[in-house]
Amino acid sequence: MGDTPLTHLDDGGAAHMVDVSAKADSAREATAEGHVAMAAATLDAILAGDAAKGDVIGTARLAGIMAAKKTSDLIPLCHPLPIAKVSIEIEPAKDGLDVRATVRVTGKTGVEMEALTAVSVACLTIYDMAKALDKAMEIKDIRLLSKTGGKSGAWHRPGAVSDGG
Repeated sequence: MGDTPLTHLDDGGAAHMVDVSAKADSAREATAEGHVAMAAATLDAILAGDAAKGDVIGTARLAGIMAAKKTSDLIPLCHPLPIAKVSIEIEPAKDGLDVRATVRVTGKTGVEMEALTAVSVACLTIYDMAKALDKAMEIKDIRLLSKTGGKSGAWHRPGAVSDGG
């Protein structure tokens, strides 16, 4: 982690919202991913549109978009941001569904938390809508894949491929 100070702590160690007013606006983007592991029969039912609650993938996509826009309401020290784009991709995988969110903004602070929140809520929505079929589903591997923009520049998880949504 290096010697980077925690910016959400003041000199006395109390939590505070970082003052970004002196920062220049820049184009910023972040991509995060997660996975919902499930039984093959559950995945088949979701893909066939046979879940009792309806369109699992479409609803999870909308939930992820809504979550990205509400991140500052959920994470206490996040700044509200004028989000320009949220892209949620949900794809079948060998043992469940892969979820990827890409969020873009032109602003003074990054959108990593928005991308992570979008993925988390999309995964939770998949679980909620399919739990009648499979209570043993697991939400796994939620992580940031990449971020660009701002003073710290670009960062990409080693070995991760991000197409930028």
